[in-house]
Amino acid sequence: MTTLTQPPSAKANATKPRKGLGRPAGMSNVREQILDTAEIDFADRGYAGTSLREISTATGVTQALITYYFGTKQQLFEQVFLRRALFISSERMRLLAELRQTSKQITLEQVIRTFLEPMLELRKSTGGKAFIRLHARLHTEPPEISYPLRSQAYDESMQAYIQALQAALPNLPAKDIYWRATLMVGAYLYAFSDAHRLEILSKGICNPDDDRETFNQLLNFILGGLQAPTRTARDTPLAKQAPKKRAPAKKASRTNTPKP
Repeated sequence: MTTLTQPPSAKANATKPRKGLGRPAGMSNVREQILDTAEIDFADRGYAGTSLREISTATGVTQALITYYFGTKQQLFEQVFLRRALFISSERMRLLAELRQTSKQITLEQVIRTFLEPMLELRKSTGGKAFIRLHARLHTEPPEISYPLRSQAYDESMQAYIQALQAALPNLPAKDIYWRATLMVGAYLYAFSDAHRLEILSKGICNPDDDRETFNQLLNFILGGLQAPTRTARDTPLAKQAPKKRAPAKKASRTNTPKP
């Protein structure tokens, strides 16, 4: 397995307030602590359900200090998301570059592995798990917030991986590549979001907390989906609709003859 560089740290006690914060010393730690606390709050309650007052109380700093570092709540949310999202994107680019240097012919499985592994590493920390939940619910946040964030964080790396998928699947139309790459993102976000729905449905047979089990099942699923045969619109059940029923003929209306 490829070696990942160290992701941004997330303190397990991020929600515990620090007492007696001195302004000159250790302010970078305070900034990170604010980000760690906000990450968990935004992940649990969403953008609209989280206030700067709640974050300041949980962190043990004044709301004015949060505003000093980050500005508005939206700017704080953006910094929380981009802190890890940009790291994930850069790791994907680095791993893909290493793969191109060490492999003469890159396989589809290698492409998928390098794409998934940075996100898998996040499951090993409390803050990383919070970010995955935050990432999964980003699609429910206001478009004016979520759309620019996704583009800023992932457009470059996603285009690089789409090119890698096209090289590994030369016979697959570009339209299918884009669809399946997007569905791949949805699959891993759900699988890594720690919802435990799978554990309930399987009555304990499946263990979503097992990173290797989750990764291997997800890898097999994505491999199968990417390599599936292309279906045209004519192949779908919706295209094979029953013939339309003919409307019943209208009965001729009888006109009343006026009496003399």
